[in-house]
Amino acid sequence: MMKTALLKNLFAATIIQVTVLSASATEEAPLSAQIDQLAHELIETYRTPGLAIAVVKDGAVVHATGYGKRTFNEPDTVNTETFFRVASVTKAFTAALIATLVDDGKLNWDDKVIDYLPNFQMADPWVTREFTIRDLFTHRSGLGPGAGDLMLWPAPAGFSRDEIIHNLRFLKPVSSFRSEYAYDNLLYIVAGEIAAKVSGTSWENSMQQRVLSRLDNNCYSEAPKTLRNVATPHQITEGKLETVPRNAVTVESPVYAAAGGISCNISGLADWMLTWLAGGSSASGQKIFSEEQRDEMWRGVTLMQPSRFERDLMNTNFKSYALGWRKIDAMGHMFISHTGSLSGARAWVGMIPELNIGIAILDNGNNSRVRNILMTALLAKLTGQPDRDWATYIANWYDQQQQSTQTPEEIEEEGKASVFLPLEHYAGAYKDNWFGWVDIKLNNGQLRFISRKSKHMKGTLVPSHGNSFIVQWDNRSFEADAWAKFDDDFDGKIIGMRMKAVSDEADSSFDFQDLDFAKQQ
Repeated sequence: MMKTALLKNLFAATIIQVTVLSASATEEAPLSAQIDQLAHELIETYRTPGLAIAVVKDGAVVHATGYGKRTFNEPDTVNTETFFRVASVTKAFTAALIATLVDDGKLNWDDKVIDYLPNFQMADPWVTREFTIRDLFTHRSGLGPGAGDLMLWPAPAGFSRDEIIHNLRFLKPVSSFRSEYAYDNLLYIVAGEIAAKVSGTSWENSMQQRVLSRLDNNCYSEAPKTLRNVATPHQITEGKLETVPRNAVTVESPVYAAAGGISCNISGLADWMLTWLAGGSSASGQKIFSEEQRDEMWRGVTLMQPSRFERDLMNTNFKSYALGWRKIDAMGHMFISHTGSLSGARAWVGMIPELNIGIAILDNGNNSRVRNILMTALLAKLTGQPDRDWATYIANWYDQQQQSTQTPEEIEEEGKASVFLPLEHYAGAYKDNWFGWVDIKLNNGQLRFISRKSKHMKGTLVPSHGNSFIVQWDNRSFEADAWAKFDDDFDGKIIGMRMKAVSDEADSSFDFQDLDFAKQQ
C-alpha cells in the first residue's frame, strides 16, 4: 500500500496551480515532481518494471518522462524515446487511417463492407448485406465479447488475415445486429483490410505513410530492425516476474495489427493527443485528418454500461463507444479515451477536450491497477477534485471487488474419481469450424489438449466430474484455464467437446465459449 502521507502530499495541488501548468518551467515543476514520486511508488508496490507518462495541456507537452527498467533484470532504463506496445490504443489509429480516406473522398463511413471485401460474410445473410464500415468500429455486430479471438492470441495463433475474415461466417451471434455492445477485435482487422485495398498497399504501409510518419516516427506499424530502445513486456506468473517474449516489439507486424499492433514511445503519444485536441493537425503542423472527421470519430454510436470502476471512482453516469474511442462523463467532464492490454503491456490514452488536456500512460507490466491509479489521480488533479489518497483508495476498492473462487487444484481433488468414462474414450481428433483441429491424446495416464494450428494452446486435462475436465495450459502466464465438457450420444459415445473459461476474470480474448468441437475420429 502507498504511504498515506506521501500520496496526500502528491495530490494537494490547487486548481490555480493546474491552470498555469503551461506558463513556465518553474510552474510545471510541482506537477512533474508529483507524477515522478507516484510513478516510483507504483513501480515498487506493483512490481512494474517500467512506465512512461505524458501530460499535454493547451497545445504543449507539460510532462513527459520514463521511469524504471526496459527489462527488469537489465540496466537499460525507460526514457521518452522507449517504444512500448500500445495494444488496443491502436484502434483509434485505424479509425484515423479510414478518416484520411474519407477526407480524400475514397470511401464513406456508411459504405457497405461487401462493396470492398466481397468475401466478407457473417452468419446471417441480412447482417452481411447491411454491415457498414462504421459497424466495424463500434462493437455492435451481434457477436459475443472477444468472439474468435483465439485466432489472434496467444500469438502467433497461426491464422492469416484472409482466414480470419473467412471464418467470421462460422461465429454464432448472441444478440441481434446493432442492439448490444460486445467488444471485438476481428472486425478491426476487416477495417484494416479495407484500408489496404482502397489505398493500394498493406495496412502497415498505409498506416505508416498516411498517419504515423506525421508523428515524427515516434510510432510504428512495423518496428525498424535498428530499433533497440524498446520495453520488454512482463507479467507475474505464480509469484515470479517474467518476460512475455510473444508480445515484444518486433519488426514483424502481427496478424491483429489493425486492432492492437502499433508501437509508440511516450513522445509519440503526446503528439498523438495534441493532434486530436488540435482538430487533426500534428504538433509539427502536418494535417492528418480534418476537424470534421475528428468530431465524427468522437461521436458516440453504441451505448455501453459504465463499469463499476467508472461509476465508483470517476462519477460516470453515461458511456458510449465512438469510432476507436470510448466516451464517458468523468469527474464532471467529457472524457475521450481508450485502454490497451496485452499480456505484459498496458496503455491508456485519455483526453478532456473542453480543458484541452491529455494524459498518456505506457506500462511494460501486467497489472492494470498501475494505469488505473495514475489516470484517476491525474484526472482528479487536473479537474480540481477534492484531495484523496488515490493509490490506497483504489487498492482498497479492488480488494472489495475480488471474490474467492475454487482453484483448479481444489476441483481436481474433488473430481479425481468421478469421470464417467475411461480416459481413452475421450481421446481423438476434434474439429471446430473456425478454430480448426485439436487432438486429445492419452499419454502416461493423462489426457493432453494439443491445437494443430495455435502452437501455444497445449495443456493437460484434469478430471473434474462427469464428462468435464479442466484444461491447465502449459503456459501458466495465460491465466485462463478452461473447462472442457465432452458431449455424448444416447449410446454413451463421445461426439463433441465444448469449452468455457474457469474464471470470470479470464481475458475475454480467450473466447473458449465460442468453440464447438465435433469429434472426427
